[in-house]
Amino acid sequence: MTQAPAAPRATRRRHDREIVALAVPAFGALIAEPLFVIADSAIIGHLGTAQLAGLGIASVLLTTAVSVFVFLAYATTASVARRVGSGDLQAAIRQGVDGIWLALLLGAAVIAVVLPMSPSLVDLFGASKTAAPYADTYLRISALGIPAMLVVLASTGILRGLQDTKTPLYVAIAGFVANAALNAGLVYGADLGIAGSAWGTVIAQWGMAAAYLTVVVRGARRHGASLRPDASGIRASAQAGAPLLVRTLSLRAILMIATAVAARLGDADVAAHQIILSLWSLLAFALDAIAIAGQAIIGRCLGANDTQGARDACRRMVEWGIATGVVLGLLVIVSRPLFLPLFTSDSVVKDTALPALLVVALSQPICGIVYVLDGVLMGAGDGPYLAGAMLITLAAFVPAALLVPTLGGGLTTLWGAMTLMMTVRMVTLGLRSRSGRWMVTGATR
Repeated sequence: MTQAPAAPRATRRRHDREIVALAVPAFGALIAEPLFVIADSAIIGHLGTAQLAGLGIASVLLTTAVSVFVFLAYATTASVARRVGSGDLQAAIRQGVDGIWLALLLGAAVIAVVLPMSPSLVDLFGASKTAAPYADTYLRISALGIPAMLVVLASTGILRGLQDTKTPLYVAIAGFVANAALNAGLVYGADLGIAGSAWGTVIAQWGMAAAYLTVVVRGARRHGASLRPDASGIRASAQAGAPLLVRTLSLRAILMIATAVAARLGDADVAAHQIILSLWSLLAFALDAIAIAGQAIIGRCLGANDTQGARDACRRMVEWGIATGVVLGLLVIVSRPLFLPLFTSDSVVKDTALPALLVVALSQPICGIVYVLDGVLMGAGDGPYLAGAMLITLAAFVPAALLVPTLGGGLTTLWGAMTLMMTVRMVTLGLRSRSGRWMVTGATR
């Protein structure tokens, strides 16, 4: 009688240790990425307002160009983890190598589009005559680092699939330090201005890509995996990533629509919205770290034909997501009066943001469930369902968001629509999770 509950407790503790071991380094790597932009902003900001404005426009374009291909990390994590679970490390690394070749091809395609269209893209974002030349300079040079950024995404997916989130953390930290040092040296030491910042970032990004490739090549040689491009493997990687691309584009559309609606509400509302969106993104990093652990663990369990292990891990990670969401929500409520002065001294913006921040705080447990289940289904390779669920979410969000200014609602109402969006996601992902249809076992889905 006394030993009956021991197994579940032991299982929970094992999952807890594994989640922490994967999620904590993943969180560190995630927050290191935006530090690149912060470092660039801090250095370029001392050159002048026009240069900083140019960086802001170019950074948005670059971030968008790279973030739509985040499936290179997600899809690769799932496919590699499955093969790890099945015990075939050679095939796992080979699958990851295909993802890297796909990243290089996509990177070359993006460069071919961005370089000739750079001035038009800058103008599209409404850059002023003084800021536009700086934005164009930064965008043209930084575009040369896009293949490296995509290689980093794919390589990160390989290591996550191999249950290694520490190496990406070390590479991210080294990349941030190198980026800051190179930028300072090239901008001020070599007197290259904003071009020096762009070149420093490109060099740091290719350095990170080289570090990842070194790790992958060593692993491939150790396990006898081929490094040559394989057309069928690259095509399979693209097919696996296509649904996740639809998911990501739908999510980007939601965020863009929300910002457009906030802009229609007034200057104070859009300013407050940008502050809240920055905080919302930061909170997402903590929840996404658990999701990354979910991708790796679920993929491995299903590859090992361990459906019970996958089910238990899913349940425990949902509990982690809810608990983390509650903690984050409480932190937002407590820190609201301290957080807002860091971004603005305008009392109108503060008054507009305060009630909306309360909505964000209350929604964090829902966000915790959504991020975890998103990671679980990604780890299971359930991309087509994720794409369909996000399209349903987009369809529900658009009319709710567009009605906000029509009905005279303010920013708090808009963030109520954002919470509705996350609730729809929670329902669609929860229904799929409960159905068990995502638990397809084997080395491949």
